Parts: sequence; C-alpha cells; structure tokens
Amino acid sequence: MTFLQPFVLWGLPLILVPIIIHLINRLRHRPQPWAAMRFLVSATRSSISHAKLRQFLILLFRVLAVLTLVLFLARPLAGGWLGWALSPAPDVILILLDRSASMETQLAGTTSSGREQAIKLLSEAAQKFEESSHVVLIENAFRAPQEISKSGRLAELSLAAATDTAADIPAMMQAAVTWLVENQAGTAEVWIASDLQSSNWLPEDTRWKTVIAQLNSLPQRVRVRLLALDRNQEANMSIALKEISRRQRSGQAELHSVADVQRNVTTSEPIPLGVNLDNAHSQVELNMDGQALRWRHKIGIDDKKSGGWGSFQLPVDANRRDNTTYFAYGPETALRAIVVSSDPAQARYLKLAATAQANNTPRPAQVITPAELQTTSWDDCTLLIWQEALPSGAVAERVRTFVEEGGVAIFFPFGRIDAQQFAGFSWGEVQSAAGERGCRIVRWDQEQGPLARTDEGLSLPVGQIAFQRRQLIGGAKNVLAGFDDGTPFLARQSIGRGEVFFCATLPVQEWSNLSEGPVLVPMIQRLLQAGSRRLQPAASVSVGEITTNDASSRWAPVDSAGPKDARIHAGVYRSGERLLAVNRPAHEDDPEVLELEAAQRLLSQLSFQMFQESRSASDQLQGEFWRVFLFAMLLCLLAEAVLILPSRRSGTRKLEGIAAVARDTPEVIKVS
Repeated sequence: MTFLQPFVLWGLPLILVPIIIHLINRLRHRPQPWAAMRFLVSATRSSISHAKLRQFLILLFRVLAVLTLVLFLARPLAGGWLGWALSPAPDVILILLDRSASMETQLAGTTSSGREQAIKLLSEAAQKFEESSHVVLIENAFRAPQEISKSGRLAELSLAAATDTAADIPAMMQAAVTWLVENQAGTAEVWIASDLQSSNWLPEDTRWKTVIAQLNSLPQRVRVRLLALDRNQEANMSIALKEISRRQRSGQAELHSVADVQRNVTTSEPIPLGVNLDNAHSQVELNMDGQALRWRHKIGIDDKKSGGWGSFQLPVDANRRDNTTYFAYGPETALRAIVVSSDPAQARYLKLAATAQANNTPRPAQVITPAELQTTSWDDCTLLIWQEALPSGAVAERVRTFVEEGGVAIFFPFGRIDAQQFAGFSWGEVQSAAGERGCRIVRWDQEQGPLARTDEGLSLPVGQIAFQRRQLIGGAKNVLAGFDDGTPFLARQSIGRGEVFFCATLPVQEWSNLSEGPVLVPMIQRLLQAGSRRLQPAASVSVGEITTNDASSRWAPVDSAGPKDARIHAGVYRSGERLLAVNRPAHEDDPEVLELEAAQRLLSQLSFQMFQESRSASDQLQGEFWRVFLFAMLLCLLAEAVLILPSRRSGTRKLEGIAAVARDTPEVIKVS
C-alpha cells in the first residue's frame, strides 16, 4: 500500500494522544482511604470488570478514530484486485485532444472529420464517469487545462473547435503531468485522441523520456489510453505558400510566388486553382503528373499600389483547412547590402554581386571594417555579408536582432579556425583540393533557396564551379548544397523571421571560380531580395507564432466578415497599417504517420492500452480507497459515542446499593 501524501504519516504518533489523556485523567483522581467507602466498593464490586472492559473499548475506538483520520488524510492506494475493486473509477480523466489542421480531414466512408469523431467517442466514454471522476480537457492550441462538468457538451466548447494549428503531443503530455502534480490528483487516466501524424508526435524528441519518467515517479500509477483515428481518408490536396516577393520587371510591378501542392490520389485531370488578389478573383489550371508539385506564378499589380493581400485556393475536398494559403505584400522596398571585411580584394566581388537596383539606378553595397560596425546604420539594410571572424558579444546580439527582424546574413570564410559560434555554426579547418579538377558540388536544392531554378525553370551552373580551397562548416544541419564527399558547401538556419547562411568558399581565384558570376550573382541577389521582409509592413507567420493574449483584439481579419482569432486560425489580419498573413504550419501537410506499433513502443513504459480495449482487473492499477478509512473513522466515533452514554440500569443499581449501605450504617451516611 502506498500513499499520495505520505508526509501526513508523520502524524501517526497522534494515536497516543487518547491514551495519554486517559492516563492523565486517572492521575487526577487519586484514591483517598475512607472507612465508609469499603461498603460502596463491596456494593459495586460485581460490575468492576464490566466497567473496565467498557473503558478499554472507549479508549480503543478513540485511538482507531485518530489512526483512520491520519490514514484518510494520507490518501492510501492499493494495487491489484483490491485497488480496482475499491476504486472502480479514476479520480481524474485528462483528455488530450489534438485539434490540429490535419484532424479536419474527413474519415473514409463518413461525413465526420477526425476531430469530430474523436469528440463523439470521448464524450460517450466520459459520460460514464461524470458522477465519480473529474474530467479535464487539454487541447493542443493553448494547452490550458479546463475542467468539464458535462462531457456531453464537449463538442459545444470553443476549446474543442477546429483550428489551423499544429499539435505538440510531448508538450500536451507535459501539461497533463504538471496538472496532476499541482492538483495532487489521485488515480488518473490520460486519454489521447490523435491522428498519429509524425510531425505532431515527434517520436525522437527527448521530452518523451522526461515525461514518462515523471509519470512513473508519481505515487499513483497513471493509465494512458490512445484513441488513434483511422487514416484511411478520402481524396485530399493541400497547398502551402513558400515564397512571395514584389519585383519590377520591364517597368511592371509583379508578385512572384512559389507554392507547394500535394495530393494523396493521382489523377490526370487539370486542377482549377482560385487566385484572389485584393478581392479580385481569377482562376488558373495546374497540371500535376505525380503527387507533389513546386508551382511558380506571377501576378501583375499596380505600380502605385502600396500593398495588399491575397490567397490561392484549391477545390473543396476531404480537408478544407489545407485548401487555402494566404499572403500579404507591401510597397516596393529599396534594397541595400553591407559587406563586413578587412580585405578589400576579397570584398570587391561580394560588393559587386550585392549591388541592388532601385528605379533602374544601381545601389552598390557598402563595405565596412569590423571597427566601423558601431558607427554604421543598419536601418535600411536587407542583407549582411560577413567575411571576418564570427561576431561575439554585443556585435553578435546586433547581428542576431537584425536577422530576427527579417534580414538575411551570409558568412564567408576568413581562413582560420574559429571556436566562436553563431546560430549554431562555426568555422573548421581550411582544406586544399587534391588534383587539378578540385572539389565539385554534386547535389543542391533546386526547388527553393538561393540556388533554386530560375523563373524560366533553368538550373544554375552550380556543378561547374571548381574549388581549390574550402573551409569546413561546423554545426551544419540544413544543408542546401554539398560537395562530392558530403561536406557542406551552403548551409542555412532560420532565426525569427530571417535566415543565416554559411558558404564554404570565397569568390577569389585562390579559393574558387565563384567570382565568375553565374552562381554568385543570382545567389546574392536572391538573398538581398529575401531580406526585404525586414522593411515590409506586411509579413507572413505560421499559426501559433502569435501568442499575445490580446491577439484577437489587435488583429482584425480582412479576408472574412466574421470574427477570427489570429492565434489559431489562418487568414489575413490587419493591425493599423500593418498586414499579416497567417498560414497553418508547413509540417501539417506532412503525410508521414506514426505507426501504431511505434506509438505503443513509445508509451510501453506506462500502463497503456488502446481506447477501444475494455478495463479489467488484470491491469494491476492502483486504486485510491481513502473513503474506506473515512467510513471507518465515522464508525469508530459512533461506537465511542454509544459507549460513553450513561446506562440507566447501572445508575439505578448503584443508587440501590448506596441506599442499602445507608440503612445499615446510618451513623456514617445519611441519605436525605
């Protein structure tokens, strides 16, 4: 037997209090010899043994009452059949509801989405425990525990409605553990309703070990029950915007967009795609050969227009939440780059490649030394090119802030090993290429990023670059291009709204022929354009990135007449002069699903069963049976109260004895 509050057991010595009081009470009445008392003693001698037994029982019930009170406050738990028999219902049921965008997919053969089916099953199951258990809802958007009085109304709660969010199952489990600890709950069950999307479960996340260890360290065992929604879905397509930029081409302002289209069923029919630009609707047709397409599109806009918004929309299918992607754009932004380098020869090519065009007028990049950083204004800068030792201290914080605001920073080698890190990257040793051919790039991302294909679909000649020297990039995870031996050439890391890039070579003859321009110029120009988001009043974020409590009041929707919450719903919102496009997280379109066996292995260290499995005594769960000790304490107090009541018969017998003694010895006692 274990206890939820074992510290209360330190009160067990209190069972001695009735005994001590009894002994003190006896010491208070010391016997005094008195000649006439021998007649009273002889008259009541026959009832002495009965009186002692009665006093002993009174003392015993008082001790038991204190003992059961202490055990009741300690909240005991019993395992096995006894615990299950004494506590047939859990003290609390924690419902972890995944209401992410992927849960809105219609289940095959039904008219219900995964979320609606989950709510229906959870409500029916929880209604059986409404009278005996606390039902608490934890959903994925806010993860704030909410106690539910009526399980049948679960579908009516705003916290159970559809959203465009992504789920974080480890974080939801952590919220459940925190609630159990803070509320000192007894026996508990955690019901998880999810479609087992891998990007939501994150099976490799280290937080799983922490959560499972915390659950196993609780004094009571917690059962986890999984409601896995059927992933046999109807035909579905999704679209997600990857890039949107405003450019001038042949004197005409254009919006250049890049979007990813995915589907789970392949057909040969063209796909009608709706285009909404500032409430002006049009339609284009997409032709897909497979299940994925990187789609590029241009939309002409008014040169004088300072900004606006729009969307791309697929036809209605199994999930309406992934059919629309939104964008917002601002006025044309003057681009500017800063090159930080102490070597004019190496900075020369970087400066030329970063020259921007503003109204057909070249705007050369500004070259500064590290000593001039503090006196140089970065207010209108969109691209930072760094060819020095990695920044540290206050300079590193300034660069990080620049990137978080939406700017782009690219770092080139400076020729020495640097133990300093920035954004997780560091510089390793400098290597020289063996042979006349040198190093070659064999793979690079041609779909997105600075090395992507042109608008006409032409590939950059990245594979033709010859390298004589390179510097190893430490900590590279998101590699956009790599050498033939697997060493990274170009790596990327996102920070806030901006990005950090590391390039393994320099555009000078001693390092490579990158200075010839066919790769360097478009790469730098694209980074210069990408950094323009730092100066744009319009921005794009994913659902969940807005966490302020007053988001619903500060951001008003412009794409719909009804109210929407920017924290959980995709759309276009306005706050003052600022436009904000909010889209569902990109990984919500990830089709990878966690296998049921993998989910069971992930939770195997806990008392786990599928939601459809019946409860049984063989689970060996602990049951909280403090009610038994509460009833036992009440019975002890009731028995003690009965025993201390005066007996009318014994009182009459004592009076008769005293009267008899008085008649025999009138000179000693006179009864009036």
